[in-house]
Amino acid sequence: MRALSVVLNPLLFLLLFGYYYPSVTVRPKDGWKVYSSAQDAEGRCICTVVAPEQNLCSRDAKEGQLRQLLEQVQNMSQSIEVLNLRTQRDFQYIMRMEGQFKGLRSKFRQVEAEGKTQVNRNFQELKGKMETLQPLIPVLEQYKTDAQLIVQFKQEIRNLSMVLTAIQEEIGAYDSEELQQRVLSLEGRLRNCRSRLTCGKLMKIAGPETVKTSGTRFGAWMTDPQASPTNNRVWYMDSYTNNKIVKEYKSIADFVSGVESRTYNLPFKWAGTNHVVHNGSLYYNKVQSNIVVCYCFETGRVVTQRALENAGFHNVYPYTWGGFSDIDLMADELGLWAVYATNQNAGNIVISQLNPETLQILGTWNTEYSKRNAGESFMICGTLYITNSHLTGAKVYYSYSTKTSSYEYTDIPFHNQYFHMSMLGYNARDRALYGWNNGHQVLFNITLFHIIKTEDDS
Repeated sequence: MRALSVVLNPLLFLLLFGYYYPSVTVRPKDGWKVYSSAQDAEGRCICTVVAPEQNLCSRDAKEGQLRQLLEQVQNMSQSIEVLNLRTQRDFQYIMRMEGQFKGLRSKFRQVEAEGKTQVNRNFQELKGKMETLQPLIPVLEQYKTDAQLIVQFKQEIRNLSMVLTAIQEEIGAYDSEELQQRVLSLEGRLRNCRSRLTCGKLMKIAGPETVKTSGTRFGAWMTDPQASPTNNRVWYMDSYTNNKIVKEYKSIADFVSGVESRTYNLPFKWAGTNHVVHNGSLYYNKVQSNIVVCYCFETGRVVTQRALENAGFHNVYPYTWGGFSDIDLMADELGLWAVYATNQNAGNIVISQLNPETLQILGTWNTEYSKRNAGESFMICGTLYITNSHLTGAKVYYSYSTKTSSYEYTDIPFHNQYFHMSMLGYNARDRALYGWNNGHQVLFNITLFHIIKTEDDS
């Protein structure tokens, strides 16, 4: 198998480590995200794809800083111009006053020469001259103040020039348009790199990042992994029962700030918190039943609904925290899934792959893990990962591969920051886990262990 060779510029690093260094840990800088790790079929190398968070690829921050600095320079230039005009005016006034001062000196000499007889008359004349010079005092004071301001402005301009020079050196001689094209090119390379990575095995869960704190202790929030890169709508479903209101937000930013774009009133209330949005439709468990409902957001109607045969419901086989979490609907790279338990499988977890359009079961796998002993679960690349608790100290304890119909015990810890996890769902587009953690909406980054595909692979 030929090794994958990807050459990217500073916005993306593909780090390769030799076979003899499998334990090397990549520690990206703040704001950078580990997308995945990989090895070839013979285990000769580990590949870790590290890329910046989406907002770091934007020029907005630097361009905004440059705009602010340029505005400061323009403001100071205008202020200096005003001061310059004022000091020129004051200087001309002072020149006129200087002539009058010289005249006063002559008068004083004349008084000394002519004696006391002329003192009274000349004193009155001098008094009048002094009154005409009285306005000169505030002008001189203002002149001194303006001179100090000019010195300060000059120093600030020197400082700004240094900052502008540093930014110019950092971003180089490229204009904004060319930089944007380079960013788009790098993003394309990143997508191409990721497309060469096959479905991988979960290795690590990092985080969480707290996105928002809202709602009750139990609920669900999600984005659509099938949506286009520009479609970042968020759906929010508070509580695990007695509710059928879904709130929609146009973006994560709107979600954080609480700016709703639309509200949907579902025809049936939901049970539990294990819902999923897939290709524009919401899939959820209808309350007090084992019926799965497919609701289309675009039409505002139920597309289809179907019962999961023999699936327990209404707290017969919930996760450890209860909450009518009997039926867990999820999506991954391979499609739509339902996770539940049946009497026929002795209350152990059953995995079924569903047709998204008809909800017919495409395949079913029986595990040996008790549904009531599971904290939460999620699917990645056709493998079900199960946590052993919903409380502090939980870890991913068990996994079941639908590809090989086999299981293994794992030991992947994750930080249950707010002590009670009532929803955990994987998003294949974001390569992240969405969680509802005791009234906090959180995100976990994940690291997958990949097999690299090459053009030689069939």
